Amino acid sequence: MSTAAATITKNQATEASVVEDAPALTDGFQLVIDALKLNDINNLYVVPGIPISDLLRMAQAEGMRVVSFRHEQNAGNAAAIAGFMTKKPGVCMTVSAPGFLNGLTALANATTNCFPMILISGSSEREIVDLQQGDYEEMDQLAIAKPLCKAAFRILHAQDIGIGVARAIRAAVSGRPGGVYLDLPAKLFSQVMDAAEGAKSLVKVVDPTPAQYPSAEAVNRALDLLKGAKRPLVIFGKGAAYAQADETIRSFVEKSGIPFLQMSMAKGLLPDTHPQSAGAARSLVLQEADVVMLVGARLNWLLSHGKGKTWGKPGSKKFIQVDIEPREMDSNVEIHAPLVGDIASVMEVMLKGIDGGLTPPTDWMATVAAKREQNVAKMAPKLMSNASPMNFHGALGALRRVIKERPDALLVNEGANTLDLARGIIDMYQPRKRLDVGTWGVMGVGMGYAVAAAVESGKPVLAVEGDSAFGFSGMEVETICRYNLPVCIVIFNNNGIYRGTDVNPTGGNDPSPMVFVPGSRYDKMMEAFGGVGVHVTNPDELYRAVSEAMDSGRPTLINAVIDPAAGTESGNIGSLNPTSSVRKMPS
Repeated sequence: MSTAAATITKNQATEASVVEDAPALTDGFQLVIDALKLNDINNLYVVPGIPISDLLRMAQAEGMRVVSFRHEQNAGNAAAIAGFMTKKPGVCMTVSAPGFLNGLTALANATTNCFPMILISGSSEREIVDLQQGDYEEMDQLAIAKPLCKAAFRILHAQDIGIGVARAIRAAVSGRPGGVYLDLPAKLFSQVMDAAEGAKSLVKVVDPTPAQYPSAEAVNRALDLLKGAKRPLVIFGKGAAYAQADETIRSFVEKSGIPFLQMSMAKGLLPDTHPQSAGAARSLVLQEADVVMLVGARLNWLLSHGKGKTWGKPGSKKFIQVDIEPREMDSNVEIHAPLVGDIASVMEVMLKGIDGGLTPPTDWMATVAAKREQNVAKMAPKLMSNASPMNFHGALGALRRVIKERPDALLVNEGANTLDLARGIIDMYQPRKRLDVGTWGVMGVGMGYAVAAAVESGKPVLAVEGDSAFGFSGMEVETICRYNLPVCIVIFNNNGIYRGTDVNPTGGNDPSPMVFVPGSRYDKMMEAFGGVGVHVTNPDELYRAVSEAMDSGRPTLINAVIDPAAGTESGNIGSLNPTSSVRKMPS
């Protein structure tokens, strides 16, 4: 071997040795993924683009499930409802500026509904944004997000990713859950650091939701009110369902013997068919109860703020309220026995306190049962209608049967009349199976919720949509088909908003703003993406089509033709929709 050749060989060996001795490196991309996985967050709901595309590819390569949507609001809604279902923050990832803004509606809605969610958005470089020098999609996203969520953080250095993600997780789930924004400037992802040091910088969140018990004095005060009540009532809100204290709550209800109401997303915490359920006697029990115990329910607009004719004679009742947020007490009316703590802990001590049983007066229970049976009998013929075109009652009667036969299926529901009537008609049998518009009553949550419900549970999902509500997120049927999710969508198609009979009062060519293309075939949309589309015109056809779809697990959309004249203006909240007292419009 020549001297030159020997020298080259020796240099190559030296270079190889240097490479072998070089410390392993990691970067911001990897640290974000590792921080999430360390905290058992394995599903991401996303819309790809600059600067997060490579992050999402890497996350999928690392075994995370990355579900890519067609619009950020729908991805955000999926993350929010995933948080409700699992008690872990659902994570939505978006691009900067417009993508971030699209996700904000879902973030604000999650905060209002107390769903743990983290919106992670890429953002422009700080030095350019702060001097307003016109960067690509320049926006001070942190400042915009802060008023709309529970907490907002920005991470600038790779070594802070672990602590930043931990802070976001803890903020989302601790106390009253809510939405958190996490801002990740583009330069963060490519920052490089020693892999061993990077691993040390990660944080596993420990005990973010510690048990919080009320004082003995507070518990005794509440128990005294219940024991002295002649007509007690318990109202469960979605907070009670979120708590996953199902067995404790059931034991409390059955040992106490108190009738109960379940708000829409609490339905199924106990079966709606339970003998103590007062759902079919709602108006009676709200007016006549003398002591009302609120568990994970707020006296907001959904409960008429705890006053007015809904609640009977002024001053006729006393309230017990269970909530982890002390400021919720006395928000609308006096709370006579506040129980501040997490629901699982409070209900545990309340259950011990009634050990031996509370027996409400037999005449109260008899009154509630009689009213319930009367209303159920009155409703029964409406639900058995097989008229064509369908009205809401006949169609929902068919879907009621579907859920009764498949109690572990999840029900997603939005609309106006479609939502309002389904709440009362479709019985639920298991907790956290009914997912709907919640506290804000927003439209557009349906397809995001349906995707997350299928991903998080692995169970069949029935999404019951008004035709107007479906329009907000309908393009996600492609997402449902792309991921081959077991989702059956039923669109109640009455050709318009509330009804399909509005006309242009001027007689001009433009349609009324309240109507859609008559006879639209939404089922063809699903067929375009490889799913199953079905067109039905009566309840019997609807029942058969939905049953087949739920059993097959194939992505299915059923276009259910509803009488255009069916439905009422604004559903059951028409009183909130102001109308002109000067000029009456034709209906």
